[in-house]
Amino acid sequence: MVTSGNELTEIVGRVVEPELRRDLHTMGMLREVSLTSGTVHVVVALPSEDWPATETLTNLIETSIATQEGVKAVSVEFTVMGEAEQAAVREQLIGDPSSSAGTQQTHGHAEGRAIPFAEAGNSTRVLLIASGKGGVGKSSVTANLAIALAQRGLQTAIVDADVWGFSIPRMLGVERPPTVIDQMVVPVEANGVRCISMGFFAREDQPVIWRGPMLHKALEQFLTDVHWDDPDYLLVDLPPGTGDISLSLSQFLPKSELLVVTTPQPAAQKVAQRAAFMAEKVNLTVRAVIENMSWFRGDDGKRYEIFGSGGGEALAEELGVPLLGQIPLVPELREGGDVGRPITVADPTSETATIFGEMARLLTEEYLPTRRYNEGLKLV
Repeated sequence: MVTSGNELTEIVGRVVEPELRRDLHTMGMLREVSLTSGTVHVVVALPSEDWPATETLTNLIETSIATQEGVKAVSVEFTVMGEAEQAAVREQLIGDPSSSAGTQQTHGHAEGRAIPFAEAGNSTRVLLIASGKGGVGKSSVTANLAIALAQRGLQTAIVDADVWGFSIPRMLGVERPPTVIDQMVVPVEANGVRCISMGFFAREDQPVIWRGPMLHKALEQFLTDVHWDDPDYLLVDLPPGTGDISLSLSQFLPKSELLVVTTPQPAAQKVAQRAAFMAEKVNLTVRAVIENMSWFRGDDGKRYEIFGSGGGEALAEELGVPLLGQIPLVPELREGGDVGRPITVADPTSETATIFGEMARLLTEEYLPTRRYNEGLKLV
């Protein structure tokens, strides 16, 4: 029996749009499905003219109905939503800021909408990646650790909060800017990780000269005006040190946990401990220490401790937390970050990629205690 038009509409309506991660029916994107002389004609309304997933969406629609009885060909046509429809998409995905004005002012958007990661019952684990100073490889650690978590089947995202030294998009291999729907940002995904960064809004050679309130506002919008879609893990790449951004995020994300990145030399360890002490001052929990540039393996197979040894272990012992992992100094890790080919993707069986994989396993299975929430308990 030839598949009916209603049946085809139902099938196409269940296709999940890859950027929004919702089906076409739920998002109100499906305009028409008709069958004439064996050809199915599908019309889909996109949220913006420059929608990046048209080719992928076309393939998904064609695949969903190509084998149905009586279907000989599939034609997919795209149109663009009007402003009211775009506003409806935004409201469905991240809410209407005007509907909650005056509430959650401590942890919410300036217009009143609460930050989802700070709300009771939110299941996203927020990990702040910190260092006492620059040059310790914190961003490359963040990018590769996020990919290692994604490789374990976990929905993972990154906020590049290092607004002066933004580098996460390049390190992840992001090739395009994010899409905007009625002032809602749909983050870009690369190598299984979604991200947002000041790098999307400023050129790499353009200095960001902002005072504290402007930084505070930008970070707030990264958390409230982006369609994150409830990731399992949100990693936040902090700028070095203990300045305004770290303090703002401690207010925005009071349930977040800190991972401190250091290098082996004692001097770096002493600087890194300041970031950990800052976390304690603002009631954030330090979970683990990561030591980067721990050794270099020569062509002779020997390990050479170029920057000394013991700094990561000493810091972990002083803070009373585990040493999550020690990452060797390898050119491929730096080169991969420069060209957007992270070592966890480019060489997944390498010693370094294996260490990142083990750190992701330890985080998810051993070092982060299970958190349980009772949504019936409301604190006011």
